[in-house]
Amino acid sequence: MHERPAQAIATPPDEAIGQLADLFHLLGDPTRLRIVLACLAQPTAVGDIAAALSLSSSLVSHHLRLLRAARIVKAERHGKQVFYAAADAHISSLLSTMFEHIAEPANGTDA
Repeated sequence: MHERPAQAIATPPDEAIGQLADLFHLLGDPTRLRIVLACLAQPTAVGDIAAALSLSSSLVSHHLRLLRAARIVKAERHGKQVFYAAADAHISSLLSTMFEHIAEPANGTDA
């Protein structure tokens, strides 16, 4: 398998670095990560997320508030229910890329 070389990026401003660190911190919690993953395929109601993950609706709602504030998920109201989905394609792409990364075998070239 041929590896893609790492792409250099310009050093972002400190504010952007802080925002990205916050995003990774939020996604570093396994429960929040599972909640985001549950919202990727289609907009999903809080109760459905809670049932799928065997969590309370109040706990899921708490995590969704944090994820929404960080623009990781977005909410849409349909009647009395609120449905949550990934905020944009970047979230899905980021998670997909990171899962690909951890699935790669170690190549033993670490310095």
